[in-house]
Amino acid sequence: MTKVRGLKCRECGRDYPVEPIHVCEFCFGPLEVVYDYEEIKRNVSREKIENGPHSLWRYVDLLPVENPTVGLTAGFTPLRRAEKLGEVLGLKNLYIKDDSVNHPTLSFKDRVVSVAISKAKEFGFDTAACASTGNLANSVAAHCAQAGLNCFVFIPANLETQKIYGSLVFNPTVVAVEGTYDDVNRLCSEIANDMGWAFVNINIRPFYAEGSKTLAFEVVEQLGWRAPDAVVVPAASGSLYTKIWKGLKEMVRVGLIESVRTRMFGAQAEGCSPIAQAWREGRDFIKPVRPSTIAKSIAIGNPADGIYALQTARESGGDWETATDEEIIAGIKLLAQTEGIFTETAGGTTVAVLRKLVEKGAISPEETVVAYITGNGYKTLEVLDGHLSEPVRIQATLKDFKEKVLAKV
Repeated sequence: MTKVRGLKCRECGRDYPVEPIHVCEFCFGPLEVVYDYEEIKRNVSREKIENGPHSLWRYVDLLPVENPTVGLTAGFTPLRRAEKLGEVLGLKNLYIKDDSVNHPTLSFKDRVVSVAISKAKEFGFDTAACASTGNLANSVAAHCAQAGLNCFVFIPANLETQKIYGSLVFNPTVVAVEGTYDDVNRLCSEIANDMGWAFVNINIRPFYAEGSKTLAFEVVEQLGWRAPDAVVVPAASGSLYTKIWKGLKEMVRVGLIESVRTRMFGAQAEGCSPIAQAWREGRDFIKPVRPSTIAKSIAIGNPADGIYALQTARESGGDWETATDEEIIAGIKLLAQTEGIFTETAGGTTVAVLRKLVEKGAISPEETVVAYITGNGYKTLEVLDGHLSEPVRIQATLKDFKEKVLAKV
């Protein structure tokens, strides 16, 4: 692949070939895909992208896959002008990047998995797997079904029922592990070394993570080829947050836009906020925490990209904020009742944090702001138990309707 030079350790800088590896054998730092940007610049253009497929693969020149074969309809989700939510929050140019309608499994994970499984097929794997808090498991199961690969997904045993069903329907082997996501991930690292499978977020991780950049590419294109002033991104491992920043900078590097002055704001649940805590305390390292939050999709206590997320915030002039479980529920309801978008707890975290950022003056009313909504609320219905009004029960008569319903409206 002429557009990809190889892999490089993010810590010591050692170079590696394009292989299914993710950790430096010298310093154990994470590996990242390195591109030949001059080669890409010669091949990519706004016109070529605009004439490309209505999916994330319109940006194939900036992704580490030569011939995509899986997830061909993922991505290119709506960027919605959020006027009503903006009025409530005091923002005149607020947009929602809505991956709650992504295909096929209604979360941003369809982006990264499309890239990962396409790459796994290029490498010749016949079995793919993942450690997941739910959305990734759904997406890996669906994409393996498309690709005809054997599939194993490993999840915490206390995951939301809807997300478990959302994997089982594709007929993978689902393994529910007693413990947190971090316990699941440690087990999967051992299994990956022993079994030689394509674990999308372990040995395929350098390629998998690149799919998140498409959330930056799409926003820039959908805004008329300009970067927003600020974005708010929910964070678990920190990979999505850092890769959106990488994607924005790549748009400049290959000449698709002139500059990026986007401030990167990270959103975490207060009950699992190791990156935000490090930011508040001015640390350049992450202290692992034990998750205690309803926002299970972003409940990673030992985030793999945490230190790089801190670096991204500093480099972009951004910030980190958190939301309590109560604020997350309020964020879910506010987005639904103003924009008609039903998001899960990660999206509720984004909205709640956005509100806090506006209130403390970190984001001003005139700025162009994009809030990333990464998953669909129908996957986590149970978190709303006790937080919604009940249906009004009546007899099938006009009299009962008027007395019990109209009289109280």
